[in-house]
Amino acid sequence: MLFAIISTDVENSLEKRMPVRDLHIERLKHLESAGRLLIAGPHPVTDELEPEQPAFSGSLVVAEFESLQAAQQWADADPYVDAGVYAQVMVKPFIKVLPV
Repeated sequence: MLFAIISTDVENSLEKRMPVRDLHIERLKHLESAGRLLIAGPHPVTDELEPEQPAFSGSLVVAEFESLQAAQQWADADPYVDAGVYAQVMVKPFIKVLPV
């Protein structure tokens, strides 16, 4: 089943994100190579394509896991969690309707 992992950043999270970003991306690439990743990315704080000062308010990952517990364990082990990037992480079941 698909699960949405919705994370909310602490304020001024960029300097906490950058040192562990490669580890975070590596985990996502592992899901992708296993054919389990639907979508992943950050939520910028503005709608500018190239802001002068990049900043993020959180992230979204939609991926396939065996269970809610497995999805939660995966989310809890994210390097961004250990680095204090996220103030909150919510994991919810997700049903993809479109596109088909």
